[in-house]
Amino acid sequence: MPPTLTFPGVYIEEIPSGVRTIVGVATSITAFIGKALRGPTDRPVVINSYGDFERIFGGLWVDSNLGYAVRDFYANGGSQAIIVRLHQGGTSAEITVGGLPLVATNVGKWGNNLEVTVDHKTKDTTNTNQFNLKISEIDPVTKQAVRVENILNVSIDKTDPRYVPLVLKDDSLLVDVKLDNSGNPTVPNARPSEATFKATAGSGADGGNLTQNNFINGTKDADKEGLFALEKADLFNLLCIPPYDANGNIETALVERAAKYCEDKRAMLLIDPLAAWDTVAEVIAGVSALGTSKNAALFFPRLRQPNPLRENKLEDFVPCGAVAGVFARTDAQRGVWKAPAGLDATLVGVPQLTVSLTNEENGQLNPLGVNCLRTMPAAGRVVWGSRTRKGNDQLASEWKYIPVRRTALFIEESLYRALQWVVFEPNDEPLWSQIRLNVGAFMNSLFRQGAFQGQSPREAYFVKCDKDTTTQNDIDRGIVNILVGFAPLKPAEFVVIKLQQIAGQIQT
Repeated sequence: MPPTLTFPGVYIEEIPSGVRTIVGVATSITAFIGKALRGPTDRPVVINSYGDFERIFGGLWVDSNLGYAVRDFYANGGSQAIIVRLHQGGTSAEITVGGLPLVATNVGKWGNNLEVTVDHKTKDTTNTNQFNLKISEIDPVTKQAVRVENILNVSIDKTDPRYVPLVLKDDSLLVDVKLDNSGNPTVPNARPSEATFKATAGSGADGGNLTQNNFINGTKDADKEGLFALEKADLFNLLCIPPYDANGNIETALVERAAKYCEDKRAMLLIDPLAAWDTVAEVIAGVSALGTSKNAALFFPRLRQPNPLRENKLEDFVPCGAVAGVFARTDAQRGVWKAPAGLDATLVGVPQLTVSLTNEENGQLNPLGVNCLRTMPAAGRVVWGSRTRKGNDQLASEWKYIPVRRTALFIEESLYRALQWVVFEPNDEPLWSQIRLNVGAFMNSLFRQGAFQGQSPREAYFVKCDKDTTTQNDIDRGIVNILVGFAPLKPAEFVVIKLQQIAGQIQT
């Protein structure tokens, strides 16, 4: 509406176009959950390179498969990952700095290598409450400092802006002030004397092996811990849980719960094969225990790679991280609608596979929804399957193929986020037409990128939002119904070449 017309003249009014651009969400943000050498626990941390993982979580560790999976993810084209570190009975190292008790910022033996040096050379030498802290992490082999923090002009005075608990909480990645039983920082009445203080020997511990209780049991869901710490993350598309027990597996109950969680979060779970699977017969006998979720995919066999922590001797590692990297690489190069498999889906840094599969063995596993990793001439190690756990031929599911399922998840998440503006708008034809306009433009952009079947938009997708989808009863209940359909691209699993002889020309 224009302003109130009070004087003769020309009035200018800008009319909203109703166009709200829908942007597709990311498709290959991968969440990794497991045990790490160091880093925050039960909290999702976004990283953008393997260097970030080394800096925050300590890199490769012989006691955990997590670091190797993250390494393979980035080696194969991964871009952004979310790390959730868990522990079983780990403790934080303690350092008594005079009367000031400090603790390492997170659990693990790494904190036993901390040293804190105190001096009184502050900006105001007359202030007897102020002091400086030099916090060092010492390499136990070289005895040299690998990380140093200088925290200057902190105070034991609670009224001082540089009150030591607040400053350490904001500025230090290595230590915090220890809290008492009431959750309050324990700060002495006198500043620490000038000296160097070392962590209490053995006070920091890594803890034991994880179990499924660290992921899903008890109140983990309500407390947003374990698997459900991902509730604190904005978005993830792929989930990897590298094996954590002594047998090199994860419990089937956790696989089922993680798959269900992925269905709720519009993500895909990448399942690793059991460590004991050395033959096709063992896979056929045990695959049914891993469920039939449409949001999960199983890959077999495991990878045989050099372990830099054991003089580069070949060891067996799970494929989830490398496969997630192939997913990310394929998404970037071709789009989420392209199957992350084929001769282009090479596994970088994988010289061998634990089981060499023949065509006939592949033919036994593929109809069961088991995605095979194969060695192909010239190409090397590749992903040679693209089925979900609904991919068993006997299930006859519409969600048989990974790219079809992931395309649907991509559209669902993109529209879910982009249509929040619709809530509380007047529910009538003007709103419906805006919805058709914006969703139609989004779907058409995907069609032009080659995401759907069909030679024309009419054949490839449809968007309906009108009085047929939203009745008067729906309007009375505050509901607007939007119907979106698309013709998915399905991978060409079987290429049949028909060859026929023809008779030569017969002259008469």
